[in-house]
Amino acid sequence: MKSIPVKSEVGRTIGFCGLSRRRALTRHDRPRKAMVCPTCSRAATLLLCLLACAALTGGLRAQGETHQARGKRVVNEALAALGGDAFLHMQDRVETGRAYSFYNSQLTGLSVATVYTRYLVPVSGKLAVRERENFGKKQDEGFVLLTENGAWEVNYHGATPFEDQRFQNYEMSQLLNIFYILRQRLSEPGPSFYSQGSDTFENQPVEIVDITDAQGRTVTVYFSQFTKLPLRQSFRRRNPTYGDFDTEVTAFAKYRSAGGGVLWPYDIRRERNGDKIYEMYSESVEINQDLGDELFTLPADVKLLPKAQ
Repeated sequence: MKSIPVKSEVGRTIGFCGLSRRRALTRHDRPRKAMVCPTCSRAATLLLCLLACAALTGGLRAQGETHQARGKRVVNEALAALGGDAFLHMQDRVETGRAYSFYNSQLTGLSVATVYTRYLVPVSGKLAVRERENFGKKQDEGFVLLTENGAWEVNYHGATPFEDQRFQNYEMSQLLNIFYILRQRLSEPGPSFYSQGSDTFENQPVEIVDITDAQGRTVTVYFSQFTKLPLRQSFRRRNPTYGDFDTEVTAFAKYRSAGGGVLWPYDIRRERNGDKIYEMYSESVEINQDLGDELFTLPADVKLLPKAQ
C-alpha cells in the first residue's frame, strides 16, 4: 500500500526534527567556542596576543607596587632603554634633517636644519642647556640661539631677542621635556612619579606616568611597554593673555642609535592646542661632538635689535 511509505517518511521527518531540536539544545547548553575570522591576518592575531601578554605581565608586576613605586620603575626602565649611563653622560648632540623654522613667531615652512645642543651642569629647577638651530643647506639662512639666560633670532639684520612670554614658553617646554628630565633633573630634590596604570596608545600598550617637579609642574608621559621608550608627553600651562590653559603635546617616534650606546627619536612633533609648533625629521643624530663655545654665543659683531613685541 502507498500509505506505508508515507507514514515511514513522516516518522523519519518527525524523528529528524526531534533530533535536530535536541542537538540545538545541546549546542546551546555547551560553552561557546571563540570564533576566528578566516580573513584576519596573522599579524593582527600576533598583535592581539602581544597586547594581551604585555597587559598580563604589567598587571602581575604591578601587584604589590604602589603608584609611586611603579611610576619610578617605569621612568628608570626608560632611562636604561635610552642608554643608561651613556645617556646620562651625553655632553652634546647634533641633529641634522628637516624642520619647521620659525621667524618672528611665524611658520615659514619646512627647511633644512641643524640643531646643536649642549648640556650644562644641572641647577635644580632651572634651565641648564644651550641650543642653536641653524637653517639652510649651507647654514646661511640665519639661526636661533637659545640659552639659559635668553634667546635670539639672528639673521643678516642682526639679533632680535625673544619676547618675554615666548622665552618663558621655551623654558617651561625644556624643563618638562622627558629627555631633559632624564638627563638633567632626576637627581633634583622634590620630584614625584605617579603611575596612572597601563593603556593603549596608537595600538601600542603603554605605561602612563605623571612626573611632578618641586614647583608643582606636571608632565604626563606615555612609555611603550615593549621598548620602554617615551612615545608621547603632554602638559598644561596657564595662558597669561586669556587666563585659560594651553596644552602642549609632543610625540616621539623612529628611535635609532645616536652612537655611544644612546638611542634618540628621529621624529619629534610638537603641538600647542592642536596647532603644530615644531617638527623635526632627523636624518642623522650624533652625540659627544665636542662642540665649541662659539656655537652657543652671539657673534661679537652682531647688531642687537630691539626685543620683539
